[in-house]
Amino acid sequence: MENRTYMCIDLKSFYASVECVERGLDPLTTNLVVADPERSEKTICLAISPSMKALGIKNRCRVFQIPKSVEYIMAQPRMKLYINYSADIYAIYLRYIAKEDIHVYSIDEVFMDVTNYLPLYHINAKELAVKIMEEIKEYTGITATAGIGTNLYLAKIAMDIMAKHAKDNIGYLDELLYQRMLWSHKPLTDFWRVGSGIAKRLASMGIMTMEEIARADEDALYQVFGIDAELLIDHAWGRETTSMADIKAYKSKSSSLSSGQVLPRDYNFEEGKLIVKEMTETLCLDMTDKGIVTQSITLMIGYSNELGIKHVNGTASMTVCSNSYGTIIPYVLNLYERIVDKEKSIRRLSVTCNKICDETYEQYDLFTDYAQVERDKKLQRTALEVKKRFGKNAIVRGMDLQEAGTTMERNKQIGGHKVGE
Repeated sequence: MENRTYMCIDLKSFYASVECVERGLDPLTTNLVVADPERSEKTICLAISPSMKALGIKNRCRVFQIPKSVEYIMAQPRMKLYINYSADIYAIYLRYIAKEDIHVYSIDEVFMDVTNYLPLYHINAKELAVKIMEEIKEYTGITATAGIGTNLYLAKIAMDIMAKHAKDNIGYLDELLYQRMLWSHKPLTDFWRVGSGIAKRLASMGIMTMEEIARADEDALYQVFGIDAELLIDHAWGRETTSMADIKAYKSKSSSLSSGQVLPRDYNFEEGKLIVKEMTETLCLDMTDKGIVTQSITLMIGYSNELGIKHVNGTASMTVCSNSYGTIIPYVLNLYERIVDKEKSIRRLSVTCNKICDETYEQYDLFTDYAQVERDKKLQRTALEVKKRFGKNAIVRGMDLQEAGTTMERNKQIGGHKVGE
């Protein structure tokens, strides 16, 4: 296999750093929390500044978990601002690396295949990382960390584990270094794609380190983890076969479109039904905008945390392929009535449109009212045009004006958080 060099760059405590920069404060020394002050103390902090992490406070903690003795600034989330910063930083990456060699992993993290750029710029990978990180700092005030590796996995681990302990915020790993330096590292959850569930199952087998995974009986691992054992074993040895070209060429065999939300309080059966109708309409408008249709709908309903019952779910297959609200909503409401306990309070919901495809494959059954479907679709297209021109709340249904409705508030948010100024 051809030797390649990969780089993974992460923007340190991104949301919190942006808020510090906007206030003219040093992100590395200022105690700042990004969380909505209008929500309860149980709300999750989207980010905390590095100085708070240094105090042992966990990044995704809830507000009430921050020690009372710690003084800090609480910044309301401003998602549009963070997106703009991320776009500006992506533009910096493009000054050095073509988009074909960049994979955006999240709003604050990217992978890059820098193999062909090192001889072009007559520098090594670390020097390139320094150039990019210095430019990010100069133009945005954001501190970045970088991992360099001989494959994508090692680049990620070099950043997640090694860079944290490096003065220049840069880590490097090849397979031999990985085995020498990290085979005995604990806990296993520090490693990419090893969650607490996987770590617990490994612990039940007496496995606590990557070396122990590498030395373990492979049949036993496959018996516990199934096909996922292959990836676990490869990563234990520091191997990764996926390349940037593989990522760029990947196309999912099936696709879906979903919407979910955590409600501001416990909702009763009828209020929950209202939210499902709102979410279904939003998905129908999204499908109309994208020119796609769906063949089945899945509902997930999460009950109140006080009940100790996690959730129920179900799927309704349709006799048609459509994006018409009038066509889809009867299936959704029938499914809701069938799976939801009327006596239990609801706190979380999600609606998923499955098996979506291009609307050229739209299908009808013998009972379809074609004229009504066309009227529905014209109304949806008109609603989209109005919303795009005048804002998402420029036109809403009567149900959205009810006290329990959430659509109008959610239309002011990005990813469930306030857009901000």
